Amino acid sequence: MIIAVLGPKGSYTEKAAIKWLAENSSEDNYSIEYCNDIQDVFSSLTSGSVDVGITPVENSIEGSVGVTLDMLLESELSIIGETVVTIEHCLLSKGKKEDIRIILSHPQGLAQCRQFLKDHFKDAELRTTGSTSHAARLATEFSEMAAIASRESAQMYDLNILIPNIQDREQNHTRFLIMTKPGDMSECKRHPCKTSIIVYLDRDRPGALYEILGEFASRNINLSRIESRPSKRALGDYVFYIDFEGHISDEIIKDAIYNIESKVGMLKVLGSYPMYGQIE
Repeated sequence: MIIAVLGPKGSYTEKAAIKWLAENSSEDNYSIEYCNDIQDVFSSLTSGSVDVGITPVENSIEGSVGVTLDMLLESELSIIGETVVTIEHCLLSKGKKEDIRIILSHPQGLAQCRQFLKDHFKDAELRTTGSTSHAARLATEFSEMAAIASRESAQMYDLNILIPNIQDREQNHTRFLIMTKPGDMSECKRHPCKTSIIVYLDRDRPGALYEILGEFASRNINLSRIESRPSKRALGDYVFYIDFEGHISDEIIKDAIYNIESKVGMLKVLGSYPMYGQIE
């Protein structure tokens, strides 16, 4: 099994991969391919050069990862699992705190530490990178550079932890999706299951979204997440990402999907997969 994650070594996505394997797979013959960014993870999976791709999809502080949502719409892939990783951001550098002039991290890392940066490094230049571990590797080059990354990255790239736990909220978790090429979704090895879909209304009219949600409500299907995302066709035009409890093969789910399809311009099933349990 070849698994594509955000690289280089030490990323939170690598941590998610190892966690998911420990929780869900007996597979011990695997290798990890490190990608430069989220788009590259999807490209590797689409091309068939890897078997599984893992990317972040939402964070408890900063919300959704837009690139992942966009790529789910554009790519023909199936979600087969999810996992949640506790995020502890640290400020890492070769130099001292007073030396820092440039701070690097993934856009989500910078956003999750927005208030900390404003309070302590308001004059520092902020630069985005493809991942937190990429930021850590770059921070090894100059003592005036610092990275927002994990403790594991500090050890991996021989950096000092100048300040630990710098995220703006103590509770910080990121949900990751485990994806593969489209396959059989007739079984779910573990229950309960969750299903993810994308819906495009095609035309805006009063009550359109209400009608869709009513199909779930009338059948007592619990929605765990609903979010709009620009369709990129026109201003004010959106697609909706919906997660709900149940498997696509369940009769009640099939009935709901059948009725929704007649009310929308597009409905895409992303996959049915074991629902992640309680956050540790």
